[in-house]
Amino acid sequence: MLQKILGHIRRCGLIAEGDSVVCGLSGGADSVCLLLVLSELSGELGITVSALHVNHNLRGSESDRDEEFCRELCERLNVPFTAVSCDVSGYAAENSLSTEGAARQLRYQAFADNSAGKKVATAHNANDNLETMLLNLARGTALKGLAGIPPVRGNIVRPLLTVTREEIEEFLSERRQTYVTDSTNLSDDYTRNMIRHRIMPLMKEINPSVVSTAVGMAEALRSEDSFIGEAVDNTLAQCRSGDKLIGLAGYPEVVRRRCIARLLSGSSVPYSGDRLRAADALLLSGGKLNVAGDRYLIAENGSIELRTIPERNDHQELSVPMQIGANRLFASRELICEIVNCDDLKKFEDVHGKLTFLLLDYDKIRGRATVRNRRYGDRIRLSGRGFTSSVKKLINEKIPVSARTELHFIEDDEGLICAEGIGIAQRVAPDGSTRRLLAVYVREV
Repeated sequence: MLQKILGHIRRCGLIAEGDSVVCGLSGGADSVCLLLVLSELSGELGITVSALHVNHNLRGSESDRDEEFCRELCERLNVPFTAVSCDVSGYAAENSLSTEGAARQLRYQAFADNSAGKKVATAHNANDNLETMLLNLARGTALKGLAGIPPVRGNIVRPLLTVTREEIEEFLSERRQTYVTDSTNLSDDYTRNMIRHRIMPLMKEINPSVVSTAVGMAEALRSEDSFIGEAVDNTLAQCRSGDKLIGLAGYPEVVRRRCIARLLSGSSVPYSGDRLRAADALLLSGGKLNVAGDRYLIAENGSIELRTIPERNDHQELSVPMQIGANRLFASRELICEIVNCDDLKKFEDVHGKLTFLLLDYDKIRGRATVRNRRYGDRIRLSGRGFTSSVKKLINEKIPVSARTELHFIEDDEGLICAEGIGIAQRVAPDGSTRRLLAVYVREV
């Protein structure tokens, strides 16, 4: 296994001679294996190794036990050790994040704070990568998402990405090395654990070597994604002028869409697969497409431009970061957001039976959510519909004129997900895998 890891490190250029490498050490099997591997290979690679443990303080004495285990392991291996303590629960509540999302943000912030001029090695393995590929597939993704976890991202490297969890456990057994087990990993409370404990065993019934097979597939997908990325770089160098892509229609479809995606993301305009398809069709046919607020894509003669067109009205844009609890945009009414476990939905309905509320899958929200009022050009793909609709048209159909000025809307990093009096977007609709709901309703004040 050491030679497989060494080959992966050299093939992907993860670590160079003279590097200082900080090993993310949770105390679990994967990270303990990573620390042992880096320690054993440090002489051959010409590197220095240290360890960083992030205590999330989510499991009481069990969290403290993990930290002490990591400290003692590093003392035995003569590896410099640092522990960082985080208040994940408080950070999650303050920033309207899931516990998993908050833990990840704080963990990677700790890595950044303790790795200036160094590499950070995390213990993601081949099983983790296949789980990520399946998770991305279920949520909707393109080629990069199908390739799973990248071997390198900035100064973060993943030396174990080509070895399976079984190989890791065998490696530790051979060295009679113990490790700790996070009790939350044994439950199906989180989406990834559902994939790990339910879907992966079924896939192994079909192909016992599915994890190893996926390693080769992920490498092939990353290679093809890199090739397309280079083609996009070359295309942009030739046809981009400011916020305009000149002559883009003459390039292959996959290159056109990625160029448009780069144009939008460079101006902090969110996009989805549907929006890119619409923008590409616009490029070929000509016309105008609203993409965010007063931002429009204008296409003509095989070129496309991102342009700001000021609204011809006195509509005041209001917005606040969505928080669990009360969200106030208007003087006389506020939007209430509550997280409800599916098992508690009946209790919630009994308490709030007289209210009209919407239910979203909380874990499908992408990035930060914002509560805002209407924006001209808003569009939404409603749950149960196979097409995207104009919010203006839906308001005209469903909302009395007297009630249109103080409607609440919620958007995340990819666009509109909830519209008061209208409904929710298909991509956040609850389904059989939903565990946590976001209940949304309006309260008069």
